[in-house]
Amino acid sequence: MRRGGSAFSAGLLGLALITGGCLHSTAPMRSEVPWPASRPAAPAYALKAEYDRRVAMRDGVTLSADVFRPDAPGTFPVILQRTPYVKATLSERSLARIRYFVSRGYVFVVMDVRGRGDSDGRFSPFRQEGPDGYDAVEWCAAQPWSSGRVGTIGGSYDGYVQWAAAVLAPPHLTAMIPMVACPDPFVDGIQGGPEGTPPPLMVYWYSLTSGRQNQGSAGTDWERVYRHRPLRTMDAAAGREIAAWRDMFDHPQLDAWWEPARYQNKFDRVRAAVLHVSGWYDDEQIGTIRNFTGMTQAAIDPAVRARQKLLMGPWPHNINSGTMIGTIDYGPTATIDLNTYCLRWFDRWLKEIDNGVDREPPVRIFGMAGRGWRDEGEWPIARMKPTRWYLHGDGRSAGASGARGVLSIAAPESEPPDLYQYDPANPTPFITEPTSAQVGGPDDYRPVESRADVLVYTSQPLRDDLEVCGAVRATLYAASTARDTDFLARLIDVHPDGFAQRLCDGLVRARFRAGMDLPELIEPGRIYAFEIDCWNTCQSFRAGHRIRLEICSAGFPAHEPNPNTGGPLGRETESVVATQTIYHDAAHPSSVLLPIVPPRTGPPS
Repeated sequence: MRRGGSAFSAGLLGLALITGGCLHSTAPMRSEVPWPASRPAAPAYALKAEYDRRVAMRDGVTLSADVFRPDAPGTFPVILQRTPYVKATLSERSLARIRYFVSRGYVFVVMDVRGRGDSDGRFSPFRQEGPDGYDAVEWCAAQPWSSGRVGTIGGSYDGYVQWAAAVLAPPHLTAMIPMVACPDPFVDGIQGGPEGTPPPLMVYWYSLTSGRQNQGSAGTDWERVYRHRPLRTMDAAAGREIAAWRDMFDHPQLDAWWEPARYQNKFDRVRAAVLHVSGWYDDEQIGTIRNFTGMTQAAIDPAVRARQKLLMGPWPHNINSGTMIGTIDYGPTATIDLNTYCLRWFDRWLKEIDNGVDREPPVRIFGMAGRGWRDEGEWPIARMKPTRWYLHGDGRSAGASGARGVLSIAAPESEPPDLYQYDPANPTPFITEPTSAQVGGPDDYRPVESRADVLVYTSQPLRDDLEVCGAVRATLYAASTARDTDFLARLIDVHPDGFAQRLCDGLVRARFRAGMDLPELIEPGRIYAFEIDCWNTCQSFRAGHRIRLEICSAGFPAHEPNPNTGGPLGRETESVVATQTIYHDAAHPSSVLLPIVPPRTGPPS
């Protein structure tokens, strides 16, 4: 089951993975909106480099910064990137980006975060970046080559560090471009997922960043490591004992310990203009979507709300890295001149050039499977119509080859429930690469759907194209013989040849059904309504395709298999088999809420 995939890349520095595969083409892509033309020739500044500038933090610890600036007199705006991925290992792609901005009149500063690379101190993931980021921004603003206006850029963890600093409101932070930014704890998995624990895949990242330099693991059998129990000592199974990994298991719910790592509850403190960038197959996608909607709704100053822009491409975590993800080819317009796009943002807010960026529509998205690029006036899209598609069945919905489950807009009446056995010792797989470099992609889920522990509900072939663009939510009425268990829902686009393309999915752990701060075990046999956040997609289901919803109770190794015991999370070695019952009748109308977007007949709002 190793098809597709993309990348938990190391932001804009090294480690980015670009994967391919056999061509499974879609309809030709088109671009419905003009991309900005290349900027008129700017003064061609030569680059001057200064390495290992020591930058003192408020507690006296010094961090290491490499400064790349125009070799010319005068002051310039500063672009700051702080990273745990070791600036001494800059990729050619990153160096090209640095040269691009320096030649156009910017200072570019790359800094190792505390405890990584050449910086002093101890690396404590997600728990140190706010104050250090604030101090780094203000240091950049105070240098003799600085105009005093500072912007930030970077992806993944490098996106997170921007937000951690921004909510502390450093006075000279003017603009940000966080790409594929990690969200708050218990959202995506790297700081604990919806399971209350970090998933097995994430031990790879914690191992990678456990020393001052990136740590190798060429001799590690990761698939064997991921099956080690208890989860808390998986680091030792991978060959290291990592305090940052084990600390999380002492806090398996949202409590005060996590507060220093949170930023998505503090958007009202941010004053910067923000260009939010991600992709539909970014495994941190939910961070970018929530950040944009949070800033356009929670920012106190209307002017700050107006200085937000969202860019969503047909990309994995390694954004803009190619036209293909796995076996899906998104066409020649799938990659863009991202440097120019970012330059226009910084020119507007750091150089105060009136280039029209602030008058353009705030949302630019790529509609997959034929729609191409377009602008929208808001997110969620105002003309979107949330439509419920209901689960139907006669008790025989398991296994795609013989599954009789149906998905339709008709509400259920009197129907028998569907049952399956979930065995944590043989968990339903999640198709992904064996490292955390990319968690899933537009993979073909037919092999998974053939299992007896997967329920499959499929619509009739569509007579017309149907675009689903926005947040996908599933509501399951379910019961279990266990005191705690999981339910996973996955949206699939079934092609006429049977290819079952994963679009998006989500998981709920029963004990956290009311929230990550309110754990409560369930009563065996009792029916509960479980709400499952399946994140977002923007897919045009073409005529002849079918819409499918999968239901199961595991997604290994992207999620920790729930042992079904109700015991302490991440510390158990034993498990029990659970019988899961999914109801779909008039009193228990299990469904998936799809954001249907009709074609636009006029200009964007």
